[in-house]
Amino acid sequence: MKKLSILAVAGVLAACSGESPEVSQSMSEVQAENPSASAVLAYPQTRKDDVIDSYFGNEVADPYRWLEDDRSEETEAWVKAQNKVTFSYLDQIPYRENLKQRLETLWNYEKVGSPFKEGDYTYFYRNDGLQNQYVVWRKKGDGEAEIFLDPNTFSEDGTTSLATLKFSKDGSIAAYSVSEGGSDWRKIYVIDAETKQVLEEPLVDVKFSGISWKGNEGFYYSSYDKPEGSELSAKTDQHKLYYHKLGQAQSKDALVFGGSEEQKRRYVSGYVTEDDRYLVISGATSTSGNDLFIRDLTKTDAPLVPVLTDFDSDTYVIDNLDSKLFLVTNRDAPNKKVVTVDAANPTPDNWQDFIPETENVLTASTGGGYFFAEYMVDALSRVYQYDYNGKRVREISLPGPGSVSSPSGKREDKTLYYSFTNYKTPSTIFAFDVEKGESGVYRESGAKFDPAAYESEQVFFTSKDGTKVPMLITYKKGLELNGKNPTILYGYGGFNVSLTPSFSIANAVWLELGGVYAVPNLRGGGEYGKRWHDAGTKLQKQNVFDDFIAAGEYLIEQGYTSSDYLAIRGGSNGGLLVGAVMTQRPDLVKVALPAVGVMDMLRYHTFTAGAGWAYDYGTAEQSEEMFEYLKGYSPVHNVNAGVSYPATLVTTADHDDRVVPAHSFKFAAELQSKQNGAAPTLIRIETNAGHGAGTPVSKTIEQYADIFGFTLFNMGVSELPGS
Repeated sequence: MKKLSILAVAGVLAACSGESPEVSQSMSEVQAENPSASAVLAYPQTRKDDVIDSYFGNEVADPYRWLEDDRSEETEAWVKAQNKVTFSYLDQIPYRENLKQRLETLWNYEKVGSPFKEGDYTYFYRNDGLQNQYVVWRKKGDGEAEIFLDPNTFSEDGTTSLATLKFSKDGSIAAYSVSEGGSDWRKIYVIDAETKQVLEEPLVDVKFSGISWKGNEGFYYSSYDKPEGSELSAKTDQHKLYYHKLGQAQSKDALVFGGSEEQKRRYVSGYVTEDDRYLVISGATSTSGNDLFIRDLTKTDAPLVPVLTDFDSDTYVIDNLDSKLFLVTNRDAPNKKVVTVDAANPTPDNWQDFIPETENVLTASTGGGYFFAEYMVDALSRVYQYDYNGKRVREISLPGPGSVSSPSGKREDKTLYYSFTNYKTPSTIFAFDVEKGESGVYRESGAKFDPAAYESEQVFFTSKDGTKVPMLITYKKGLELNGKNPTILYGYGGFNVSLTPSFSIANAVWLELGGVYAVPNLRGGGEYGKRWHDAGTKLQKQNVFDDFIAAGEYLIEQGYTSSDYLAIRGGSNGGLLVGAVMTQRPDLVKVALPAVGVMDMLRYHTFTAGAGWAYDYGTAEQSEEMFEYLKGYSPVHNVNAGVSYPATLVTTADHDDRVVPAHSFKFAAELQSKQNGAAPTLIRIETNAGHGAGTPVSKTIEQYADIFGFTLFNMGVSELPGS
């Protein structure tokens, strides 16, 4: 949900699938006429307190406020009691173990990421199949490959993960960050790249940070002061950029930017241009919009030079040639463009268009002495190559409709790598010759999944206000449109995030079983630029829910499924989406699967970095109109007694410090207190895990087995096809 991307392993998690057994029946053929999934459950008693908040004279009860205390013994006991009920229920699903085995079978193949060169070595990420975490390998020339870093050794249970790995200018030193238990808080270790020996004490309390080296001397990183109270839920809203000089204690690291009470910035990042000439600093008060500064590192005590001093656009420096800067921006260009400017006078009045805005949204990258412009055309990729004079060289031929990771690399690289995927095609890595413009397969996916056996079609449906919204629907060929196909409708709709088609092992299992997987590109996302994003924010947030509801109605009207066989799923902001839609239209779906969701819209901004989400949501203190609007859809505040809600499996994790689990705790407590009817309303709370990144493969497989099992069981499926 954060705006500033925490630098991650590119392409490592892109291809996930495996061998699928033959399936002779569709799920609709094995559905029970009288499902037994709806036995009345005895939920744990959840204490209610007399807590009242006042907003503009309006009193709002918050009886489960005590569940926000993630350090209390009572909350811990509640979590254990809820998990006991949930797992007892899941244990009765006859094919749950079979689902787990199918997932393991499909997951169990070698996965290798794109190579990258640092110093004398070529590095790559590899997973032999079911390893909890990807391993970093390397080789020198034509020598034998060796393990460089194995995150599976970081902890016994695989819950400590590698987050970021960055090398010094000459590749001789590496700095890498790790996450423990899925937390956003990181530690940074510095090692000699040749010997792999640790060079100094690790840096601690690092959060929402990249690692950007200045030569071989040191690097820039970002963090917050450690908050008072719980580090997993207490508010963090003063981000700072530091410079760490090698061999120096962290306590002496220089504060470079941030920490001003006059202009609070909740997200700050700093990065050094490839030629080591400029430090680029970006600051933001929310998840949209940033100010921008540069510093000439070739001059002693050079000042910070402002490029932008407002927060009215998303702008960053992508490259430079000497003092000529290249910037990607949506300032006066909702679909983004690339501009140039001289570093001596870098303000917007001096910008010159380099790659002008088009009718499609731009994502830009560089490598091999060229620019690459990837455009989303109805959420599908097209890629063009440009030289440094702004001349279009060619369009890169892609295998078909789908998503690519744009070619990128260092300026001296002559071969760049990109991956291609869609909802039915496992990710394939291509090697691209920058001069010849030719692509060749570098590595095919080892997934034993046949894309030719499946269809993935794009449709356009009409939302409540007449807006046309695209949706990709994927299913096994020969699907009968009889309204009885178990269907997962997945959505997000926020924070300018674009849902472009990509393959996953879990979805492969669902498709293999005869299920339908549908993903609409809701407003609030970035598929059609800034206007599309803004149309799903603040007082227009209901548009997102209306789009999702319309997507479900389309699937039902066209016969793909019916309300008895429709499940809705989403995580984080998508968890909010599911919570809002299931409370507004409980009749629409059979199963609701909100994951790590933002469920209390009146208090979300009081936890961790939540205040930074106000661009999308607004806050309850902002105005009485905003308060009423938020309260009108906030899932926690819109569960009503006497309503029959869908079978619900809320999922969260005890170390989620992005969207704190209290959101999900409160929502589950409200559902259990007010549900009318026998449909289960359960919460599955993963332990020693966070918002999602770095989750061990073993935990991921178990979670999907539970989610799919719960979904099918409550749709009346008595046994799996082919079992």
